[in-house]
Amino acid sequence: MDSEHSIRNPAELGWAYLKAVGAALGEAAASLGNVEAAKTGQRPEIRRIGVADLRHALARGLADFGACRTDVLVLCIIYPLAGLLLARLAFGSDLLALIFPLASGFALIWPLAAVGLYEMSRRREAGAEVSWADAFSIARSPAIGAIIALGFLLMAIFLLWLAAAYAIFHLTLGPEPPESVEAFARDVLTTGAGWAMIGIGIGVGFLFAALVLTISAVSFPLLLDRNVGLYPAMLTSARTVAANPGPMAVWGMIVAGGLVAGSIPALVGLVVVVPVLGHATWHLYRRVVPREPDQKADIAGQDQDHSGAVGPAPWIGVGG
Repeated sequence: MDSEHSIRNPAELGWAYLKAVGAALGEAAASLGNVEAAKTGQRPEIRRIGVADLRHALARGLADFGACRTDVLVLCIIYPLAGLLLARLAFGSDLLALIFPLASGFALIWPLAAVGLYEMSRRREAGAEVSWADAFSIARSPAIGAIIALGFLLMAIFLLWLAAAYAIFHLTLGPEPPESVEAFARDVLTTGAGWAMIGIGIGVGFLFAALVLTISAVSFPLLLDRNVGLYPAMLTSARTVAANPGPMAVWGMIVAGGLVAGSIPALVGLVVVVPVLGHATWHLYRRVVPREPDQKADIAGQDQDHSGAVGPAPWIGVGG
């Protein structure tokens, strides 16, 4: 078959996508990175937190979920549906070996999937009326370009994870696709090659998860709150992880464990897990990055000028 019309494997697709995203990010760097502010060396203050702060964030996340339950259930029903659709496509495309990478890879893009929930928590924190439609008000944020770019970056990492998982399968149990679910499960659990695939996959997956946690732990909430720019937001997230390695590692395990638990009953649990973790992430951001002295929680004033930030001077309050 002519290669021009053949279906490329995940490794080729992932690499092509990464190159396209890299080119797009390079062209948008000046406008998305708030370059002038970054040159001044000013950075948001970072607090040190503990496990008690994680419990506080989760409790506030549960409270937000309880207050907006109907809205977020309507909003988040798309996650299990999308997951089941992807699984069905994988079954029908001789990509059975990628079922688990697809499911576990959701942890790499869930910060993007939850961005609307951060906005709902931000508005509720300010005392405004909240509905599911507010999740889409991020489209009016001046930070929308940086949010989209960071989302593309997470998608590129997700595709690279799929490419890596495909390569690991190819080198262990491959290159032939599994004959059936039963045969694949037997090979994975009862052969040396299967155990090698599990071990290598867990190790490589951990590296991808650590990268995503580092660049996105607080990036999306910070962009909504202050619109500092893409690169400063990722830098602040990396500084957060560096300043709080233990608590942030625990937070990463909470997120991963929650998403796994939510995925077990045919992904239906994600309808609850994603909103709780999404709302909790906003409150964790509030514990890590304190408000600036002149910040106001006036959502009405912010909506008037379509500002996604909570203050007029995003780079005041230097510290950390």
